[in-house]
Amino acid sequence: MIGKKRKLKDFATRMLIYLCATFSVVLLIGIILYVFFKGIRSVNWSFLTSVTSVLKGTVGIAGNIVNTLIIIFITMLIATPIGVGSAIYLNEYAKPGKIVTAIEYATETLSGIPSIIFGLFGMMFFGEKLGLGYSLLTGSLTLILMVLPLITRNTQEALKTVPAAYRNGAIGLGSGKWHMIRTILIPSAMPGIITGSILAIGRIVGESAALLFTAGSAKLLPKGIEGLLNKPFQSGGTLTIQMYLSATSEGDFDTAFGIAVVLLVIVLLINLGTKALTKRFDVTRKE
Repeated sequence: MIGKKRKLKDFATRMLIYLCATFSVVLLIGIILYVFFKGIRSVNWSFLTSVTSVLKGTVGIAGNIVNTLIIIFITMLIATPIGVGSAIYLNEYAKPGKIVTAIEYATETLSGIPSIIFGLFGMMFFGEKLGLGYSLLTGSLTLILMVLPLITRNTQEALKTVPAAYRNGAIGLGSGKWHMIRTILIPSAMPGIITGSILAIGRIVGESAALLFTAGSAKLLPKGIEGLLNKPFQSGGTLTIQMYLSATSEGDFDTAFGIAVVLLVIVLLINLGTKALTKRFDVTRKE
């Protein structure tokens, strides 16, 4: 009798899990299909390679794509080494105690702060105090504060998964600590580090609230190499900013859904890239 009740509970629990998983998949597919159905008609070559101009009669997001790429590049260029370095220090050098606990608590707290608060801080500190104004650089510096906890925590977890035998074996063979970290620890933890970095890129691509206060909304393409080099110091709206403005201020829902399609494709490519790189490094480690 007890065995039958246990089997019934196991069956009910398994069915509930399958139901939740099915609901999640159906919900995701439904959102993707709805966005593609509403926006795919707006996406064409002109939409991706031109900027919106009343005089020329064009509607495009090329400037927003360039702004997004610049912000991604600047943010990851600064945040990745700081985040990975912090994780290595916390995991390999720092002794457990109040300081490490305080740093980890601060990191976790930062990851839970609403993005609009980061935007307000970035506007007042980077924009006003440092005199950067509304610019892609101000937006990037603000996003660095937002993605650092993500990179740091993912790198820490990746370092913790490396077997202790790797460390002991390398040091036992006469390797110095930094040499062991550089040649054994980091390559072994590389899948987790890459995953954290690409997840950070995904957050950068999808961020809008913080950038509304810091980066502005200009959507012009830079002219030449000099214009591209000066672009970080100028105002620029990313894809998410333009989607927000198109749907609210301009009432152009066709363009908004078109940008949503582009963003979904970017997120899909990021996820596929994450899996491909992680698999590649896993295979390399096994070999």
